[in-house]
This record gives sequence, C-alpha cells and structure tokens, in this order.
Amino acid sequence: MGQKMMSASKRVLIVDDEAPIREMIAVALEMAGYDCSEADNAQDAHAQIVDNKPDMVLLDWMMPGTSGIEFARRLRKDEVTADIPIIMLTAKTDEDNKIKGLETGIDDYITKPFSPRELVARLKAVLRRTTPRGVEEPVTVDSLTLDPVSHRVTADGQPVELGPTEFRLLQFFMTHPDRAYSRSQLLDMVWGGNVYVEERTVDVHIRRLRKALGERHDYLVQTVRGTGYRFSAQVA
Repeated sequence: MGQKMMSASKRVLIVDDEAPIREMIAVALEMAGYDCSEADNAQDAHAQIVDNKPDMVLLDWMMPGTSGIEFARRLRKDEVTADIPIIMLTAKTDEDNKIKGLETGIDDYITKPFSPRELVARLKAVLRRTTPRGVEEPVTVDSLTLDPVSHRVTADGQPVELGPTEFRLLQFFMTHPDRAYSRSQLLDMVWGGNVYVEERTVDVHIRRLRKALGERHDYLVQTVRGTGYRFSAQVA
C-alpha cells in the first residue's frame, strides 16, 4: 500500500481479544479504504490511542482484564481521548447493556454476528456525525477561514501564510473553540502524545500564529491566565 493513498484515510483501531474477529474486521475496513491498527487488550489500545490518535475505535464489549465498557469510560473521562468516536461490538442483544453503553458515551453499537457491509455503513454514519467542521470541510470564524483540504487559510479573503505546526494548531483551535487548554493538553492534541517537546514550544508557536493572523484576528487566540490558551470569537 502506498503511503500517499493512505495519508487521507481514516484510521480505525480495532480492539478485540479474538484475532480472527480483528482480522475479519480489518479486511473489510481496508477494502473500504480505512487504515486499520489492532490491539487485543485495553492497555495496548490506550497506548496506541495516545500515540496514533485514531479517528475511530471499534471496541469489543467482553474482554479479559479491563472490559470494553470500563475502557470506554476511561477514554471518555480523559480530555485527550474524550471526543474519539467509539462503536461497541457486542454479542449481547441485552437491552440493559446497550443502555449502559449509550450512557457511557458510546456513539453506536453493533451486535455480533454482523456483515462487513453493515459495519462499514455504521462506521461512515458515526464518522459523519462526529467530524467537526474544519476537519473535512472549511470552517470560518469572524471571516477567518481554514480549508483543511487545500491547506489554505484566508483572513477577509486574503491568504495567511502559516507554517505546518501553526496550521495544525489553528485547525485544532478552530475545531475546538471556546474551551481552555493547558500547554500539555495542546502538546498531546497537536504534536501527539509520543513527541517530547518542551511546553515552552507551545508559547513560541502561539506567538507565531498570532503574528500571522495579524491585528485583525490575533484576538481569537486568547491567553487564559494560570491555564493556557483558548480560541474564541468572544472577547474575554
């Protein structure tokens, strides 16, 4: 598989302790153009999620050790992983479990046995529902527009020159507005959990980003005293 073709593919992590099931799912998803990785337990899955930031987690309900539902709860509690879409794979047609799953913040569930086509259809529906503007479609805040497909940013119709890190930082901010993030959270979200970068680096890139946005738009990137930074069109 050429790297180029896969660069735009959605990444799906399959978490199931049964290898044949993981393999069946991976084959079906790769044929549908997804990029798959696998884990057979919650610990391994968590490490992969922090390092590789998949777009979706398919999670088996019944796993030895940490159960799928406990693991889902843990992902939802941590801000870094709270927004990752989760589809639960369950052999249970038991209503109570489905309700428990939905209360935990599971996006959907699918009961085994299922057809690959049904799985792919569910996956697409959840990704459509959970993808914020600015990830696949342009997003605009106060006439500052970021187009993720062409990798262009314009302010009042004029191009804004940004380096790759500033672009990723702005894209993260524009898809997660009005929330304060600490420097370490921004490092995890924008640089990735496995990159060792000093927290000061965040300040350097924030400064560059503000400078590139110019006087008209630099107010959008706000310093939150004692916390970190927030992107907001509302002046504090």
